[in-house]
Amino acid sequence: MFRGSLPALVTPFKDGELDLATLKRLVDWHIDQGSRGLVPVGTTGESPTLTHEEHDRVVATVIDVAAGRVPVLAGAGSNSTREACRLVDAAKAAGAEGALVVSPYYNKPTQAGLIAHFTAAASRGLPLIVYNIPGRSVVDISPQTMGELAKLDTIIGVKDATADLSRVGQQRITCGTDFIQLSGEDATAVGYNAQGGVGCISVTANVAPALCAQVQTATLAGDYATALELTDKLMPLHLAIFTEPGLVGVKYAMSRLGLCSEEVRLPLVPLTEPTRAKIDAAMEHAGLL
Repeated sequence: MFRGSLPALVTPFKDGELDLATLKRLVDWHIDQGSRGLVPVGTTGESPTLTHEEHDRVVATVIDVAAGRVPVLAGAGSNSTREACRLVDAAKAAGAEGALVVSPYYNKPTQAGLIAHFTAAASRGLPLIVYNIPGRSVVDISPQTMGELAKLDTIIGVKDATADLSRVGQQRITCGTDFIQLSGEDATAVGYNAQGGVGCISVTANVAPALCAQVQTATLAGDYATALELTDKLMPLHLAIFTEPGLVGVKYAMSRLGLCSEEVRLPLVPLTEPTRAKIDAAMEHAGLL
């Protein structure tokens, strides 16, 4: 169900409020550009600063506009298990094909706590992708723990942002070869698929969806020569976007193409001028400007 290039959608704002008209246009654009699925209200969607009502509205809007053309994997993460379960319930009620649930951040659960957290979220009856991002959550879901979670019928895969390409092989052992493994890092997405991954939940795909989709299509067809040629165009952009927080970088890049405003919510702030220049140069290198 979930494979290929799946943009981790930004949440557009206008004067501090949700800009749902722009969000709707972005959904259609991403589908036209070849994206194979959409992932609203993850970190790139500024979920930490959305209200619960805004979160639910964004998910429902994306599902409504996508209208079954591509699957929607709704962000449903929290460091509160009760809240994560509520978000999964809301995503299910709205018609999402799956939920993306991040490992609890700040409260640093043990591996046993992680199993309990994801087991509770999985009990809501919606296919679930576990999001492992130790750089933000300060806890790492071990391959052994992932293997225990993979035994649950509704836990179908992982978004892996560890940047450790050996994890793919380790998790093929502990989770089985049918377990969906998606990269959570653009810069290593080609290598991730070479090890057995089947896609990427991508930040860069917000601004270069066609190129990112072509990279994924090439890797899944075993055409790594084409994938590398395309990645040579994209690599400066992958790196430039994350000079400062990635969602700020990609919103700026999108604003340069007239796709949405660069507005973000505090505590995030607009990019510095040197980073803007770096992203401009990277977009020119990729042929986007």
